[in-house]
Amino acid sequence: MKVLVVGANGQIGKQLVGLLKESKEHEVRAMLRKPEQTKEFEQKGVETAIASLEGTVEDIASAAKGCDAVVFAAGSGGHTGLDKTLLVDLDGAVKTVEAAEQAGVDRFIMVSALQAHKRENWSEAIKPYYVAKHYADRALLQSNLNYTIIRPGGLLNEAGTGKIKVADNLERGTIPRNDVARTILACLNEEHTFRKSFDLISGDKDVAEALKTL
Repeated sequence: MKVLVVGANGQIGKQLVGLLKESKEHEVRAMLRKPEQTKEFEQKGVETAIASLEGTVEDIASAAKGCDAVVFAAGSGGHTGLDKTLLVDLDGAVKTVEAAEQAGVDRFIMVSALQAHKRENWSEAIKPYYVAKHYADRALLQSNLNYTIIRPGGLLNEAGTGKIKVADNLERGTIPRNDVARTILACLNEEHTFRKSFDLISGDKDVAEALKTL
């Protein structure tokens, strides 16, 4: 399976690109916003495509052309304003859903946020971010794509453990970014995750075992 990673230069995206590159089962194409970002990836033998989430749907569709799956792992980051939350986390995600449909890519994995589907559980401190994630997820749910929506808890830069917990509703928790990347990789071909959404935090089950419980 050839996978387009949107947000490949982000913290989860970079780890996912590395896992896909090492995989014998998949190929990877990294979607990047700036041409100067390509060197680091191309030196590692990773194919790249240039497209901005603030650009056109057609640009993103062009980046996705020839791929079998799209992973949306992009984010505006915590140091930008609410305008970027709207333009990247919401509109950028919706454009990517539209682009996948336009490019004929059926498989789509969205990285969302824990409890984004439940308004009553949103953190007041970052409520606009949750609004963006909620409606981006809704756009994917209403599409014709074979989706998986992964809603991770608080993201850590610790080493991954390979042990996770998944369910439709989970209490607040945290998870290393590496384990999120591993979960995305495992979801690509795991039929138990097709057309499903779930919360994700650190747990006591191996990734593959946990996903089979969905």
